[in-house]
Amino acid sequence: MTHTDPHVHEHWEHVYQSKAADQVSWFQPEARVSLELITQAAPDHAAAIIDVGGGASTLVDGLLAAGYRALMVLDVSETALSITRRRIGEAAAHVTWLRANVLDASLPSAAFDLWHDRAVFHFLTAAGDRQRYVSQVRHAVRPGGHVLMATFAEDGPTRCSGLDVARYSADELHAQFGSGFELVTSRREVHRTPSGAEQAFTYCVFRFASPAAAP
Repeated sequence: MTHTDPHVHEHWEHVYQSKAADQVSWFQPEARVSLELITQAAPDHAAAIIDVGGGASTLVDGLLAAGYRALMVLDVSETALSITRRRIGEAAAHVTWLRANVLDASLPSAAFDLWHDRAVFHFLTAAGDRQRYVSQVRHAVRPGGHVLMATFAEDGPTRCSGLDVARYSADELHAQFGSGFELVTSRREVHRTPSGAEQAFTYCVFRFASPAAAP
């Protein structure tokens, strides 16, 4: 199954309808590494931030607590988005919620200061899907903005939620984005799942130089 498969929406709805949000393997009580890297790359609390695949993630909780208000959370699962809206209550009014596949989403041009993705990109095992994803980033992130990507590392899992995944080193992940993206920093995290398993992640922060640069 690729991310463009017509059943991808049903797949992720089933995941969130059949498991508690704090029992999926990628759950984090606190998105500590993402929060730290975001506050370094976009310290202005007026920064426009999109969390791609944010679903039931607790990242938006941390961003709101830190004072950020220009937030969008995109996810293919309405169930996942509903979980987060209920969890954060009245603060949900400060967030734009978009139920969409990132590859097909209608996103505003040069609108975001920071694009965050933890654990979506590594599900894109088809080269064409990855190219469409990068095109969306080039379209939606303003020149000078930042892109924070987190994927399974080279020694991370080969499958997740019943799907094959791709794994990346920092250099390999950078290569997927190509020219126009400067690697600012990278980090490795060993994530412990709710079941106690360990999963290695690669985090990269890129500075987006120009939408006209060739991929």
